[in-house]
Amino acid sequence: SGQVEVFGKSVDTLKREEIIKEVGIVFQDPDDQLFMPTIFDDLAFGPINLGLKEEEVRERVKKALLTLGLLGYEHRCPHHLSYGEKKKASLAAVMSMEPRVLVLDEPTANLDPRSRAELIGIIKELNEREGITIVIATHDVNAIPALADRVYVLNKKIIAEGTPQKMFSDVELLKGNNLEVPEVFKLFEVLRCFGYNCEELPLSIDEAVEHLTRTVAINGGHIHLHVHEHTHEAIRKLKSKYEHH
Repeated sequence: SGQVEVFGKSVDTLKREEIIKEVGIVFQDPDDQLFMPTIFDDLAFGPINLGLKEEEVRERVKKALLTLGLLGYEHRCPHHLSYGEKKKASLAAVMSMEPRVLVLDEPTANLDPRSRAELIGIIKELNEREGITIVIATHDVNAIPALADRVYVLNKKIIAEGTPQKMFSDVELLKGNNLEVPEVFKLFEVLRCFGYNCEELPLSIDEAVEHLTRTVAINGGHIHLHVHEHTHEAIRKLKSKYEHH
Protein backbone atom coordinates (compact mmCIF):
# COMPACT_ATOMS: atom_id res chain seq x y z
CA SER A 1 0.00 0.00 0.00
CA GLY A 2 1.04 3.60 -0.37
CA GLN A 3 0.31 6.78 -2.22
CA VAL A 4 1.40 8.01 -5.65
CA GLU A 5 1.95 11.73 -6.09
CA VAL A 6 2.70 13.78 -9.19
CA PHE A 7 4.54 16.98 -8.28
CA GLY A 8 3.17 16.93 -4.76
CA LYS A 9 -0.43 16.10 -5.68
CA SER A 10 -2.05 12.71 -5.12
CA VAL A 11 -3.12 11.03 -8.36
CA ASP A 12 -6.50 10.44 -6.70
CA THR A 13 -7.12 14.18 -6.84
CA LEU A 14 -5.96 14.68 -10.44
CA LYS A 15 -7.78 14.14 -13.70
CA ARG A 16 -6.26 11.75 -16.24
CA GLU A 17 -5.57 14.65 -18.61
CA GLU A 18 -3.60 16.45 -15.90
CA ILE A 19 -1.41 13.41 -15.31
CA ILE A 20 -0.58 12.67 -18.95
CA LYS A 21 0.49 16.29 -19.47
CA GLU A 22 3.18 15.82 -16.82
CA VAL A 23 4.17 12.14 -17.03
CA GLY A 24 4.94 10.10 -20.15
CA ILE A 25 5.33 6.31 -20.15
CA VAL A 26 7.32 4.40 -22.77
CA PHE A 27 6.55 0.67 -22.93
CA GLN A 28 9.20 -2.05 -23.19
CA ASP A 29 7.79 -3.30 -26.50
CA PRO A 30 7.42 -0.45 -29.01
CA ASP A 31 4.85 -2.48 -30.96
CA ASP A 32 2.50 -1.97 -28.01
CA GLN A 33 2.84 1.80 -28.43
CA LEU A 34 2.95 2.41 -32.18
CA PHE A 35 -0.43 1.83 -33.79
CA MET A 36 -1.01 4.52 -36.43
CA PRO A 37 -0.33 4.24 -40.21
CA THR A 38 2.69 6.57 -40.15
CA ILE A 39 5.27 7.88 -37.69
CA PHE A 40 3.82 11.38 -38.04
CA ASP A 41 0.37 10.11 -37.08
CA ASP A 42 1.77 8.30 -34.04
CA LEU A 43 3.62 11.40 -32.83
CA ALA A 44 0.67 13.70 -33.53
CA PHE A 45 -1.89 11.47 -31.79
CA GLY A 46 -1.15 12.70 -28.26
CA PRO A 47 -0.94 16.44 -28.97
CA ILE A 48 -4.14 16.28 -31.05
CA ASN A 49 -5.94 14.67 -28.13
CA LEU A 50 -4.71 17.49 -25.91
CA GLY A 51 -6.72 19.81 -28.14
CA LEU A 52 -3.72 21.64 -29.57
CA LYS A 53 -3.92 23.58 -32.82
CA GLU A 54 -2.52 22.03 -35.99
CA GLU A 55 0.48 24.36 -36.16
CA GLU A 56 1.56 23.52 -32.60
CA VAL A 57 1.02 19.81 -33.22
CA ARG A 58 3.34 19.97 -36.24
CA GLU A 59 5.95 21.91 -34.25
CA ARG A 60 5.90 19.34 -31.46
CA VAL A 61 6.18 16.45 -33.89
CA LYS A 62 9.13 18.07 -35.68
CA LYS A 63 10.91 18.77 -32.38
CA ALA A 64 10.43 15.18 -31.21
CA LEU A 65 11.70 13.83 -34.53
CA LEU A 66 14.79 16.04 -34.34
CA THR A 67 15.47 15.04 -30.74
CA LEU A 68 15.34 11.32 -31.54
CA GLY A 69 17.17 11.60 -34.87
CA LEU A 70 14.11 10.55 -36.87
CA LEU A 71 13.59 13.58 -39.09
CA GLY A 72 12.62 12.23 -42.51
CA TYR A 73 10.74 9.29 -41.03
CA GLU A 74 7.41 11.15 -40.90
CA HIS A 75 5.72 9.12 -43.62
CA ARG A 76 7.30 5.77 -42.78
CA CYS A 77 5.11 2.92 -41.54
CA PRO A 78 6.12 2.07 -37.94
CA HIS A 79 6.04 -1.67 -38.59
CA HIS A 80 8.56 -1.32 -41.42
CA LEU A 81 11.20 0.10 -39.07
CA SER A 82 13.98 -1.80 -37.35
CA TYR A 83 13.49 -2.63 -33.68
CA GLY A 84 15.91 0.12 -32.62
CA GLU A 85 14.09 2.66 -34.79
CA LYS A 86 10.77 1.56 -33.28
CA LYS A 87 12.21 2.12 -29.79
CA LYS A 88 13.18 5.67 -30.74
CA ALA A 89 9.82 6.29 -32.43
CA SER A 90 7.87 5.20 -29.34
CA LEU A 91 9.99 7.54 -27.21
CA ALA A 92 9.44 10.34 -29.73
CA ALA A 93 5.68 9.77 -29.55
CA VAL A 94 5.80 10.40 -25.82
CA MET A 95 8.19 13.34 -26.19
CA SER A 96 5.67 15.08 -28.46
CA MET A 97 3.52 15.42 -25.33
CA GLU A 98 6.37 17.43 -23.72
CA PRO A 99 6.22 15.67 -20.34
CA ARG A 100 8.21 16.78 -17.31
CA VAL A 101 8.74 13.16 -16.25
CA LEU A 102 9.55 10.13 -18.42
CA VAL A 103 8.93 6.61 -17.14
CA LEU A 104 10.85 4.07 -19.24
CA ASP A 105 10.21 0.33 -19.01
CA GLU A 106 13.33 -1.66 -19.99
CA PRO A 107 14.44 0.93 -22.59
CA THR A 108 17.56 -1.00 -23.65
CA ALA A 109 15.94 -4.45 -23.91
CA ASN A 110 16.62 -6.42 -27.12
CA LEU A 111 18.77 -3.71 -28.72
CA ASP A 112 22.03 -4.33 -30.56
CA PRO A 113 25.12 -2.67 -28.99
CA ARG A 114 25.11 0.36 -31.31
CA SER A 115 21.37 1.07 -30.93
CA ARG A 116 21.66 0.58 -27.18
CA ALA A 117 24.52 3.06 -26.85
CA GLU A 118 22.68 5.57 -29.04
CA LEU A 119 19.49 5.33 -26.97
CA ILE A 120 21.40 5.68 -23.70
CA GLY A 121 22.98 8.87 -25.07
CA ILE A 122 19.57 10.25 -26.04
CA ILE A 123 18.10 9.50 -22.61
CA LYS A 124 21.04 11.24 -20.91
CA GLU A 125 20.56 14.32 -23.10
CA LEU A 126 16.85 14.48 -22.30
CA ASN A 127 17.75 14.65 -18.65
CA GLU A 128 20.79 16.92 -18.82
CA ARG A 129 19.73 19.33 -21.60
CA GLU A 130 15.94 19.27 -21.41
CA GLY A 131 15.72 18.94 -17.62
CA ILE A 132 13.33 15.99 -17.85
CA THR A 133 13.17 13.68 -14.84
CA ILE A 134 13.82 10.09 -15.93
CA VAL A 135 12.47 7.05 -14.05
CA ILE A 136 13.71 3.71 -15.39
CA ALA A 137 12.67 0.14 -14.61
CA THR A 138 15.41 -2.16 -15.90
CA HIS A 139 17.48 -5.30 -15.41
CA ASP A 140 20.29 -3.87 -17.57
CA VAL A 141 22.87 -3.29 -14.85
CA ASN A 142 25.42 -2.00 -17.36
CA ALA A 143 23.12 0.88 -18.37
CA ILE A 144 22.27 1.98 -14.84
CA PRO A 145 25.61 3.60 -13.92
CA ALA A 146 25.45 5.72 -17.09
CA LEU A 147 21.87 6.88 -16.49
CA ALA A 148 21.00 6.90 -12.81
CA ASP A 149 21.75 9.23 -9.92
CA ARG A 150 19.73 7.06 -7.53
CA VAL A 151 19.12 3.31 -7.62
CA TYR A 152 16.39 1.26 -5.94
CA VAL A 153 16.65 -2.53 -5.77
CA LEU A 154 13.15 -4.01 -5.76
CA ASN A 155 12.01 -7.51 -4.87
CA LYS A 156 8.32 -7.23 -3.95
CA LYS A 157 9.45 -4.27 -1.84
CA ILE A 158 12.33 -1.79 -1.69
CA ILE A 159 15.33 -3.90 -0.66
CA ALA A 160 17.95 -1.15 -0.83
CA GLU A 161 18.54 2.32 -2.20
CA GLY A 162 21.51 4.53 -2.84
CA THR A 163 23.92 5.81 -5.45
CA PRO A 164 25.03 3.52 -8.28
CA GLN A 165 28.49 3.43 -6.68
CA LYS A 166 27.05 2.18 -3.39
CA MET A 167 24.64 -0.33 -4.90
CA PHE A 168 27.07 -1.96 -7.32
CA SER A 169 29.87 -2.13 -4.77
CA ASP A 170 27.66 -4.43 -2.67
CA VAL A 171 28.20 -7.74 -4.45
CA GLU A 172 26.19 -9.70 -1.89
CA LEU A 173 23.19 -7.42 -2.42
CA LEU A 174 23.35 -8.02 -6.17
CA LYS A 175 23.78 -11.78 -5.90
CA GLY A 176 20.98 -12.03 -3.34
CA ASN A 177 18.60 -10.36 -5.81
CA ASN A 178 19.77 -12.16 -8.96
CA LEU A 179 21.50 -9.10 -10.40
CA GLU A 180 24.87 -9.07 -12.13
CA VAL A 181 27.78 -6.77 -11.43
CA PRO A 182 28.30 -4.25 -14.30
CA GLU A 183 31.09 -5.24 -16.69
CA VAL A 184 33.19 -2.17 -15.92
CA PHE A 185 33.07 -3.05 -12.19
CA LYS A 186 34.15 -6.62 -12.96
CA LEU A 187 37.14 -5.28 -14.90
CA PHE A 188 38.36 -3.10 -12.06
CA GLU A 189 37.83 -5.83 -9.47
CA VAL A 190 40.16 -8.03 -11.56
CA LEU A 191 42.67 -5.17 -11.82
CA ARG A 192 42.58 -4.77 -8.04
CA CYS A 193 43.55 -8.42 -7.67
CA PHE A 194 46.68 -7.60 -9.68
CA GLY A 195 47.53 -4.64 -7.45
CA TYR A 196 45.86 -1.83 -9.41
CA ASN A 197 44.85 0.85 -6.89
CA CYS A 198 41.40 2.32 -7.50
CA GLU A 199 39.66 3.72 -4.44
CA GLU A 200 36.39 4.53 -6.24
CA LEU A 201 35.15 2.29 -9.03
CA PRO A 202 34.32 4.04 -12.33
CA LEU A 203 30.63 4.11 -13.22
CA SER A 204 31.01 3.94 -16.99
CA ILE A 205 33.43 2.92 -19.72
CA ASP A 206 34.22 6.60 -20.35
CA GLU A 207 35.17 7.07 -16.68
CA ALA A 208 37.21 3.86 -16.77
CA VAL A 209 39.13 5.04 -19.84
CA GLU A 210 39.80 8.42 -18.21
CA HIS A 211 40.99 6.75 -15.01
CA LEU A 212 43.29 4.32 -16.82
CA THR A 213 44.69 7.05 -19.07
CA ARG A 214 45.46 9.29 -16.09
CA THR A 215 47.06 6.47 -14.12
CA VAL A 216 49.25 5.33 -17.02
CA ALA A 217 50.33 8.93 -17.70
CA ILE A 218 51.38 9.38 -14.06
CA ASN A 219 52.99 6.01 -13.40
CA GLY A 220 54.15 4.99 -16.86
CA GLY A 221 53.30 1.67 -18.46
CA HIS A 222 51.32 0.26 -21.34
CA ILE A 223 47.71 -0.54 -22.20
CA HIS A 224 47.05 -3.31 -24.70
CA LEU A 225 43.64 -2.98 -26.35
CA HIS A 226 41.85 -5.25 -28.80
CA VAL A 227 39.12 -3.60 -30.87
CA HIS A 228 36.24 -5.30 -32.69
CA GLU A 229 33.09 -4.00 -34.42
CA HIS A 230 31.11 -3.54 -31.19
CA THR A 231 33.92 -1.94 -29.15
CA HIS A 232 32.81 1.14 -27.20
CA GLU A 233 33.77 4.43 -28.87
CA ALA A 234 35.74 5.53 -25.80
CA ILE A 235 37.98 2.45 -26.11
CA ARG A 236 38.48 3.15 -29.83
CA LYS A 237 39.56 6.71 -29.04
CA LEU A 238 41.96 5.53 -26.36
CA LYS A 239 43.52 2.95 -28.69
CA SER A 240 43.89 5.57 -31.42
CA LYS A 241 45.52 7.98 -28.98
CA TYR A 242 48.19 5.48 -27.96
CA GLU A 243 48.81 4.29 -31.53
CA HIS A 244 49.77 7.86 -32.50
CA HIS A 245 52.24 8.30 -29.65
